[in-house]
Amino acid sequence: MLELYQAEGCPHSTEVREKLTELGVSYVVHNPRLTGDEGGDVLNGQAHAQLTAIGGEDSIPFLVDTAREETRYESEAIVDYLEDHYA
Repeated sequence: MLELYQAEGCPHSTEVREKLTELGVSYVVHNPRLTGDEGGDVLNGQAHAQLTAIGGEDSIPFLVDTAREETRYESEAIVDYLEDHYA
C-alpha cells in the first residue's frame, strides 16, 4: 500500500499526486498540515504524529510504500521512485 503525506495547496504534493494518477496507482492520502511549508499549521494531529514518527522529519510530501518497506521525501525523489517501481 502507498501512503502519501501531503498538503492540498502544496505544488510539490500536487506533482506527486499527478504522477500517481498518471500511473493508475491506488494510494491513501494523509493531510497532516495545512500547507507544504515545514512547521506550517497542523491540520491533523494524528497524521502529523505518524509523519514524524515514521519518517523522522516534518516535511511533505512524504511517501510510504508499505509493501516494499520504503519511504521517500522530496517530490522529485518520490516521482523517480514511482517511475522505477510502478511504471
